[in-house]
Amino acid sequence: MTRLVARQQAQRIPAAGPEREALRQKGQFWTPAWVAEAMVGYALLGGADHLFDPAVGAGAFFRAAQIIGTQLGRNVTLLGTEVDPLALVEARQNGLTADDLAGVLIQDFTLHAPERRYGAIAANPPYIRHHRLPRERKAQLQVYSRQLIGAALDGRAGLHNYFLLRALESLDENGRLAIILPADTCEGTFAPLLWRWITEHYCLEAVVSFAPEAGPFPTVDTNALIFLLRHAPPQSTCLWARCSQAATGDLTDWTVSGFQTVGRSLTVYQRQLDEALATGLSRAPQPPQPQHGAAETSRQVTLGDFATVMRGIATGANDFFFLSQRQAQELAIPAQFLRPAVGRTRDVQEAIITSDTLRRLNMKGRPTQLLALDGRAPAEFPVSVQAYLAEGMARGLPMKSLISTRKPWYKMERRVVPPILFAYLGRRNIRFIRNSAGVLPLTGFLCIYPHATDAASLERLWRILQHPATLANLPLVGKSYGSGAIKVEPRALERLPIPAFVLRDLELSVPELPRQAVLL
Repeated sequence: MTRLVARQQAQRIPAAGPEREALRQKGQFWTPAWVAEAMVGYALLGGADHLFDPAVGAGAFFRAAQIIGTQLGRNVTLLGTEVDPLALVEARQNGLTADDLAGVLIQDFTLHAPERRYGAIAANPPYIRHHRLPRERKAQLQVYSRQLIGAALDGRAGLHNYFLLRALESLDENGRLAIILPADTCEGTFAPLLWRWITEHYCLEAVVSFAPEAGPFPTVDTNALIFLLRHAPPQSTCLWARCSQAATGDLTDWTVSGFQTVGRSLTVYQRQLDEALATGLSRAPQPPQPQHGAAETSRQVTLGDFATVMRGIATGANDFFFLSQRQAQELAIPAQFLRPAVGRTRDVQEAIITSDTLRRLNMKGRPTQLLALDGRAPAEFPVSVQAYLAEGMARGLPMKSLISTRKPWYKMERRVVPPILFAYLGRRNIRFIRNSAGVLPLTGFLCIYPHATDAASLERLWRILQHPATLANLPLVGKSYGSGAIKVEPRALERLPIPAFVLRDLELSVPELPRQAVLL
């Protein structure tokens, strides 16, 4: 097959500033041509004489349809919807004509989908996360999902998930959908419900993931995936591809060839659907665990067998409650109301936090002092503290959402100093951090409280958590973002699998005693 040349297309994604924020509000991040052509190649392979795009934007899929249609010897009618007329102006600037855009309706696809069904749909829905959706809109969308799949999606589902449902519902019999979505679509709390319904009613043919260096949206903090689905009876297997290099043409060749042509930048697996859903559609197939005897493989051992995980302290206003050493001295805050703390993962570059770590941070003027006040009345604090609380009152801190839940507003959350920290969200290799300096972590970290606190058990657990095989399992329990970043919530971290051979090699057995609660 002739290799389709993937054209580079500049993405309208400013690095920062008001324009970038405006794009975030609209969720507009344009699809690069090499990705759009691959997606359209799949959608049109079913023989449709049209392409429908539910969020036309700057017209990447329309331009791709003209290219792929020419390659296939087919005249493709362009249809779609769009809520932002200004985006269509940009589509004209990108080379589309008024005739090309004549089939575009100005309307909201999720609320007013066209009545007809389509044989080919390609979509890059607006990436609008749940906290940017008005409450009324979110309620409307949840009513829609309840009517369609029998249950409302969790409130943390972004707008793109409803585009997925509406697009599937808009497919004609044997019609094809190629849709690019963030990984939270198959990693969020709602994901099992969503994908169980989808794979019971449609055929998931393939999922395409991208290596960090090949990501379609390199300036957006998201891990993008392409889902290729047909309105056909479900099947028990699906293809899962990893694209390691951008704009080679390999991805388009693969989709247009009906998954027969696999170029050097693609790695393709055939997966059992049950395994793929259980592991996670954003995650690579997992190799079988080494067999070391029935006793070791009778169940999966996890971090939760050895420790409890909690989030770090949420101050509600770090710029007020988290002070540098110099600020604390200038405010004359007595030492009894201050606790050593760390807030940002970038402040901890080593695998162990020591007194030298704090000393270096203090020399740089970084915050290391947490204002840890108790619940006494303001008048019972020293005058210097009273003055600082008055400043906080003047700044309106008691009215902030998180702080307003505390009684009194300045009473800080309590945590026992955790012996091990975990970097909540990060791209670096060092994620577990030994807390030898006795610091309290803020919400950039998770607190790990081992059940066994003797020195020998702590040391063995620490070595297990530093083992490459253990770290390699983090993607199995985390949510993936751009450039290889992984975010792991407390309960998810407790589910981190500990390889059996690592336990054996480091001589750490699973505790038989019930877990002990951490008293805070």
